[in-house]
Amino acid sequence: MTMREKIEEVAARYPDQRSAIMPALVIAQRQHGHLPGPVLEEVADILGVERIWVYELATFYTLFHTEPVGMFHLQLCDNLSCMLRRSEDLLMHLEEVLGVKKGGTTPDGLFTLSTVECLGACEMAPVMQVGDDYHGDLDIARVDMLLDRLRAEVGQATGADLAAAAPPGE
Repeated sequence: MTMREKIEEVAARYPDQRSAIMPALVIAQRQHGHLPGPVLEEVADILGVERIWVYELATFYTLFHTEPVGMFHLQLCDNLSCMLRRSEDLLMHLEEVLGVKKGGTTPDGLFTLSTVECLGACEMAPVMQVGDDYHGDLDIARVDMLLDRLRAEVGQATGADLAAAAPPGE
């Protein structure tokens, strides 16, 4: 099913096409990885809504990315509950070990580091979202273990892909 077909299917559930913008953006981002201008315009055209309405939502919510992000998007909460539990120390540590500042992507494209206003998980403070997963009660040791696990996932996937691609007997 094409992106257009998926968006049209979802949009049919809404009496007002403007209400379908967010689910349409989720579909578009899953297909393209991020939402550059031409993709935002295509979503608006598919829904038959004003382009500015699509741009407004895509640039307001941290869920959407108008620029490419790394394979793992690390979104560290910097709201009050997380700050009180030392999320600023975690941000400094992440910047140091990844070699990028907040908003940057590692040269290998593996990690993008961002802060977000609130992840709505204060009971787990400090908390970080990676993709769709939340990781809470973080400290430097837990962050390092998480980074190691994410790197290992990529290594395992790469190793499996290489093994599958290798000719028999090699």
